[in-house]
Amino acid sequence: MTEQNRKKSSTFSQRLLHNKLAVAGLVVVLLLFAVSIFAPAIAPYDPNAIDLKNILMPPDGSHLLGTDQLGRDILSRMIWGARISLKVGFVAVGIATLIGTILGTISGYYGGIIDMLIMRAVDLMLCFPSFFLILTVIAVLEPSIWNIMAVIGFTSWMGVARLIRAEILTIREREFILAARSQGAGDLRIILRHIIPNAMAPVLVSATLGVAGAILTESALSFLGIGVQPPTPSWGNMLTAGKDNLEYAWWLSLFPGVAILITVLGYNLLGEGIRDALDPRNYLKK
Repeated sequence: MTEQNRKKSSTFSQRLLHNKLAVAGLVVVLLLFAVSIFAPAIAPYDPNAIDLKNILMPPDGSHLLGTDQLGRDILSRMIWGARISLKVGFVAVGIATLIGTILGTISGYYGGIIDMLIMRAVDLMLCFPSFFLILTVIAVLEPSIWNIMAVIGFTSWMGVARLIRAEILTIREREFILAARSQGAGDLRIILRHIIPNAMAPVLVSATLGVAGAILTESALSFLGIGVQPPTPSWGNMLTAGKDNLEYAWWLSLFPGVAILITVLGYNLLGEGIRDALDPRNYLKK
């Protein structure tokens, strides 16, 4: 990397770390990563181990967050559920980002009839409420974590396509692109070496915020019973179990709900912080 790029990277890091809310979001995200990676080591019990002697036990010394209607430890299931939620979030956003980047790049770079067709496809997809479209597809397919990740990804790429198209429209006529063309660089080389690296900043923000949206969608689908299927622990299907015992087992719904709240809030704070740190107008203030 050039010295100029290193300075930009350093400035971005400094601005991000000076944003207290963004740092709080980053701490939450890193903590969730650690919990997901080390789930087998830190979970006190097998998340699927049934203990009929300890059904619906409130939080105590042996079960810090209580047990569910089958005597399974809530804390252990929440730790393993974090791994499921993050897996869904990252894979779904990865699919959406890949599709959106490819289509947005083609649309913005080539323009003309290609741009019109791709943007009309985006407009058509945006006409359908995303969640109901996902519900329809999941209802047809067999409910599974892989189907959920694929469906969320294939129905969430439109925003990324619009973002990267808008960036490329401002980049493709700049001097360094014209210089690359004058030196005989082909379209593929220009796109991969010059355009995409300079157009990815808003996509990074969108992807960070998209993880939170994907986690919420997965939780909603699991809550409705067409997402991650029991006995695999998911925060959404844990909420469903809590709903049936809400009057006398409050902990079944409270702790998974708080976990979803903190996770989504953490990713939103981090995404907003990244957006502010990348905003060139904030550089001018100092």
